[in-house]
Amino acid sequence: MGVGRGGSVAVLATDAADVAPLAQAAWLRGVSLTMLQQPTPRTDPTVWLADTVRAIGLIKAVVVVVGDQFLAARDQLSAQRLVVCTVDSLRAAEPAEFDIEPDDADIALRQLTSGSTGVPKAVEISHGNLAASGIALRDGLDVDISTDVFVSWLPLSHDMGMIAFLCLPMHLGVELVSVPPDEFLRRPIVWTELISRYRGTTTAGPNFAYSVLARALQRADPSTIDLSSLRVAVNGAEPIDNRDVAEFCTVGARFGMRKAAVMPGYGLAEATLVVSLGAADDPAVFDKVSRQAVVEAHRALPSCGASEQVRHVVSVGTPVTGMEVRISRGGQPLPHREIGAIEVRGPSVAVNYLTSAGVVPLARDDGWFDTGDLGYLDEHGRLYVCGRAKDLIVLAGRNLYPHDIERAAETVDGVRKGCVIAVRVDGDPEGFAVLAEVHNADAEDERLRISRALTARVSRHVGHLPRHVLLFPAGRLPKTASGKLRRSSARELLPAPTSMSVVTK
Repeated sequence: MGVGRGGSVAVLATDAADVAPLAQAAWLRGVSLTMLQQPTPRTDPTVWLADTVRAIGLIKAVVVVVGDQFLAARDQLSAQRLVVCTVDSLRAAEPAEFDIEPDDADIALRQLTSGSTGVPKAVEISHGNLAASGIALRDGLDVDISTDVFVSWLPLSHDMGMIAFLCLPMHLGVELVSVPPDEFLRRPIVWTELISRYRGTTTAGPNFAYSVLARALQRADPSTIDLSSLRVAVNGAEPIDNRDVAEFCTVGARFGMRKAAVMPGYGLAEATLVVSLGAADDPAVFDKVSRQAVVEAHRALPSCGASEQVRHVVSVGTPVTGMEVRISRGGQPLPHREIGAIEVRGPSVAVNYLTSAGVVPLARDDGWFDTGDLGYLDEHGRLYVCGRAKDLIVLAGRNLYPHDIERAAETVDGVRKGCVIAVRVDGDPEGFAVLAEVHNADAEDERLRISRALTARVSRHVGHLPRHVLLFPAGRLPKTASGKLRRSSARELLPAPTSMSVVTK
């Protein structure tokens, strides 16, 4: 590719069979790889191009490699004076000599963060980080290289897709069955069809995907799908809802899936994906805690109260091999069940961010990295995640978590499940907004009914009225390539500062 040691290559491709040899070739030349964010049907092409060009400039990519699915973007990127080539052209080229053996400190991946739109930032993942993460995943997933079959539809631009479902099976020699994310988003049942056909043992996805899949399975014929081979189904990458876990376990049982197959987990790009995982062969653990203690005292106290007084929190397991986890407030460690900042330390935690201002250290001098998430540890060392610190809505001294508001709103008839976002209202210390996609957006009477019911349901659930309720038709709320909602981008849909309102778009 004409790129030497220390160089950088950007890749826009969805096919694991294309990306795997690209990654191997890059690493054998001492080159780092960056998977570019993939455009989706909801993506504004102009915004995507501008963001992509900024990201390419940030990593100083010598060349951009484009897969068959994105050939239309080749001319757009070339017009920005970028060197662009296709996967097919590299396959047809003469083999190059590889005489470089990367060091542990050499950068293997530059992982663009989910917040990189507008102001790009990348996590610099070294070969040492990648190796440590591989050991942690191998142990945590209890991988058997002779029998396991990994199945994935996750985008390779996301750390879970790239690290757990390309790098790990590639390094261990485990069989991988992979399809692009748009195939799952278009037809969710394909996920289980692949598991059934190839006797898949290990898979993963965000919480919303299991909710979508459960609804698809409810309409499927159990005689056509067999999930008895599925040993591990990791649920992570976004807040995990106990109702979705329970529903998927119940529905999956009709197809031969073991209840213990569902494995909640927690991770982030800065930790080279994995921080904690549930125990293999054990069912998911749910913690019933006092909602009042969580929002007012910042403590997770066990409770057996009425349903609306209890918050069900799903354990994301215990730290993986080599990883330390602690909960802190103001830099001071907290005891069990105190809610604070989740901090991590270990060999898979990256050293630096790459920003427009240059390289910035990621962790403190003592090695601890503040993940930006809030959570707690229980008496057994199990981790629970409550939400993102930056998304926290503080009203009258009470901490409201967007996920709680969103799940309450989803229970209103007419609201599309998994299509609700709650955000703070900028400049309004006592305000938050709820944005929701609805099934019948054109009927005025229906919109009014939904908005009233949603306002009442949220108020009863969290004790505060939303400042705004905004209703949208299907497909309007911003999502990532894997189908996850983008809370930060949703702020752009908020109306100009005004009084309390109900808005339909």
